[in-house]
Amino acid sequence: MIDDIKIEVMNETHLKDLALLEKQCFSVPWSEKALRAELEKENARFFVAITKNEVSGYIGANNVLGEVYVDNIAVFYNYRGFGIGESLLRHLIKVSEDENCDFVTLEVRVSNTPARNLYEKLGFQNMGVRKNFYEQPKEDAIIYTKYLGESK
Repeated sequence: MIDDIKIEVMNETHLKDLALLEKQCFSVPWSEKALRAELEKENARFFVAITKNEVSGYIGANNVLGEVYVDNIAVFYNYRGFGIGESLLRHLIKVSEDENCDFVTLEVRVSNTPARNLYEKLGFQNMGVRKNFYEQPKEDAIIYTKYLGESK
């Protein structure tokens, strides 16, 4: 774990770094333009991790009527293994709880064992599989959902 992780709301100054991170992490990356469009959305919840005064990762989600759908979570290679992804996800869960949301849900590649381990550690439940969800390479996705609130 790194002690010096700050979580900020995504803003214009982060976009170039996040577009670079997208290219590093995803076979079908979001462009800077696509990330910028999220700044305009009322239901978007995008947060950036700052470590050692630089962008180290981000998480993006949309809150649709109290249901939080994670679009992306990514950490630069040189910052992996230090708890940045976990810090980002914990932050999103806290924000979602504060907004009285019902759940947070996401898809992850079947082969992404480190991410799957993190989601399970944080109480996400395996809800099923989306066949051939990912392209380049084609792969199934596991749907993970974390229900929020005492009644869930």
